[in-house]
Amino acid sequence: MPEIARIAETVERLAKPDMKPKDLVAAVRKEHPHASKKEVSRAAFYAVIVASENASDRVAELHNIAFDTRNSQDDD
Repeated sequence: MPEIARIAETVERLAKPDMKPKDLVAAVRKEHPHASKKEVSRAAFYAVIVASENASDRVAELHNIAFDTRNSQDDD
């Protein structure tokens, strides 16, 4: 499994409504310490795609988190 898919699974599991991008990146880095903010953002969008393919109720929620993470200040 590619690293982006592993990070996406972590994002999907850890993402909560109204979660701040900084908090998501920090939570993901606990399991993927070398993941950059950019990789977490890409993985979040990957999680959106997977959720939409599986008709998940979380598509909109994950999309908002992915969008916010992509547009947040870079903390690297």
